Amino acid sequence: MNKHAVHQLILEKLAVDLDIAQRAAQTAYETATHEENIAENKYDTLGLEASYLAAGQARRVEEIKQALILCQNMNLRAYDGQRGIEVGALLGLEDENGRQQWLFLAPDAAGLKVNVVGQPVTVITPRSPLGKSLLGKLEGDEVEILVAGARQQFAVTEVK
Repeated sequence: MNKHAVHQLILEKLAVDLDIAQRAAQTAYETATHEENIAENKYDTLGLEASYLAAGQARRVEEIKQALILCQNMNLRAYDGQRGIEVGALLGLEDENGRQQWLFLAPDAAGLKVNVVGQPVTVITPRSPLGKSLLGKLEGDEVEILVAGARQQFAVTEVK
C-alpha cells in the first residue's frame, strides 16, 4: 500500500465532501432566508429551524475546510524506526482476534474512510485514544487502549 496514494485519496475525498457541504449550506441558507419562510405567528418555526440548519451546515463547511488545509500541509515523511509512528504514517494493525485493519494517522479528518484496491483505510488523529497510544510506537509493538470499559489490544504489523 502506498502512503502517498492514500494521502491523495484522502485529499480528494475531503474536497468532494467540502463541495457537498457547501452546496448543502447554500441550500439551507436559501431556505432560511426565503420570503415564504417568514414567521406568520409565534408557532411558525420553519424559518427558525432552517436558520439553525444553515448555521450547522456552515460550521460543517468550516470543519471540512480546516481538515483539508491541515491534511494538505501535512509532512509525509518516510517511516523512521528512530522516531516511530508519527502524524502522516500509514499503518497496519492486527487485533487480538487476528483481524487486520489499515489506519492513516492525520492531523484532522478523523473517521474518514477511503478504499485502496478494495482495502478500507480509516483516518485517525492523535486526539483519539488509539492515535495517542500509537505515537512513537514501532513495527511489532503492541498497544492497549480502554474503550467503554473494555481493554482492546493491537499489534502494529506494518508502518509506512
